[in-house]
Formats: sequence, C-alpha cells, structure tokens
Amino acid sequence: MIGVFDSGFGGLTVHRALIDALPDRDFVYLGDNKNAPYGTRPPLEVLNLTCAGIERLFAEGCTLVIVACNTASVVTLRWIQQQWLPSIRRKDNVKRNAIGIVVPTIEAATGLGWHEEARPLNPFGGGEEPSLPLFPAEAAGPHTIVVFATPRTVETETYPYEIRKRRPDARVFQQACPDLAAAIEAGASRQKLNELIRQYVGEMNEHLSAPPDSVILGCTHYPLVADLFAENLPVGVPIIHQPEATAHALRTYLDRHPEYNIGKNSRRVFMSTGYSADALPLIEKFWGGKLEFQQA
Repeated sequence: MIGVFDSGFGGLTVHRALIDALPDRDFVYLGDNKNAPYGTRPPLEVLNLTCAGIERLFAEGCTLVIVACNTASVVTLRWIQQQWLPSIRRKDNVKRNAIGIVVPTIEAATGLGWHEEARPLNPFGGGEEPSLPLFPAEAAGPHTIVVFATPRTVETETYPYEIRKRRPDARVFQQACPDLAAAIEAGASRQKLNELIRQYVGEMNEHLSAPPDSVILGCTHYPLVADLFAENLPVGVPIIHQPEATAHALRTYLDRHPEYNIGKNSRRVFMSTGYSADALPLIEKFWGGKLEFQQA
C-alpha cells in the first residue's frame, strides 16, 4: 500500500495524479490539516510533524510514503531517509521508504534525470523528449525559471541549488507566497485567492526585466488555483505541473523497486487530522466528486 502525506489539502493534487497514473494501486492519503500550513513553521517543528504523519501511514500498512509537501520535502526528507528510516528498519526488519516531490519537479524543469550530468543549453538529442521541452535549442540567453513557494521552501534555496547544478545556464528566481496555502486551507473566496496571487505575481514582475520562460508552483496547494496563476502570469508562460511529474516518477520508481509494488485492489482511504469544511467546495471541485475523510 502506498501512502501520500501532506500538510493539508494540497497533496490531493499529487494524489489525484498518482491515482490516475496507477488506478489499480492501493492508496492512503493523510492530510495534517490541523497543523497546516507548514510553510511558516520552524524546521524542527516541520520535521516532527512530518515524522508523525509518516508513522501514521506506516501504521495503516503503507510501506512507501510520498511526501507530497514541498516544505516537508526540502526541510526534512534527507534526514528522514538517511537517519530516521534506517533506525526504524533495524527495529522490525520491515523495508519502508519515503520519497518526495522535489526531485521529479526538478527533473521536469531541467529535462535531466537525477543522475544525469549537467549540461549547457542544447536540444534533447536521442530518446524520448520530455512532454514540455523547457530548454529549447533556439533559446537565447539564460533560461529564467520562477519558483512560487512557501517562505520555508524559499529559505532552503533547494530549488535554485538543484536546478543550477543540472542547468548552469538557468536563472532561478524565487517568489515567496506567505499567505496563499493558509488561505486555501481556510476556504478563502476565489476573489481573495486571486488578489493574493496577483500580489505575488506583481512582486515577481518588479524583480524581472522580462517574463519568465517557465514557472514552478512549488507548493502542492497551488495547483488547486493554477487557473488563477495562469490568468495573472504573462500570456504563454508555461507552468510545470508537479503532480504529473511526480506520478511519472513514481511509476518509474515502482518499476525499479518491485518490493513496494504491492496492493492492487484500488483501495482508497482519506484521513485528516482536522480541517475547515469551508475549503471542501474548492477541493471537491478539483477532485471531481465528494470526499469522505476519516479522523486521523
């Protein structure tokens, strides 16, 4: 069984893509809505909350957990993978793992797999091209990528560091959106959400001399309002879709790790630590139907 963990409702954007890509797999979703958002919390608090959420999913029988929260991924995942999970395995000898969504996003943004060498601007020669070739051969000058994210994700500098490591010719600008995830969790009106997004896009424009070449929505809450980002961004700027990138990466991961490729009864469980019902209309409109959450 595969678990999907997020600070709140945002991870449902990834969860939806995972189910669409792997419809026969068993999935359990856990949203820590009670403590959302994570993007303004201290790192140690984010770590403790993320470990608690992963442990809850392990208790449900999950052996693989997708940490569908950018803040949790960039702040905690390396320590969880290198220190915490090995200690748990030593206790019960059960192989479990937790993987994040940042790696697939950077792969989609750069057109490079995680273990491929960085290379300068050039066309994708040979093999299958990515669905969105963000570094076309005819591009002139540095390719500008804007990352909209929570303050904590921005603070880590993970996206600029990892993107430039693979694409030295990329210019990365980060735009913090301190109130957006919380507004989505609280069920704010579309007018209020649009005002916030217009503000953050305006702040981006003040720092750039030209429109960006592509945009990453670096918080899984943000795809819930991707249409509002598209309305406020300069016309024609492509948005990198984190959920689809994560779904593609998970399929590849399961091919390489068949020990996690178990549970094929299309089971669906949704859990939450507590949420505002005001947000449900937006969530269920995105999901395409009613969602029944169990108390975690």
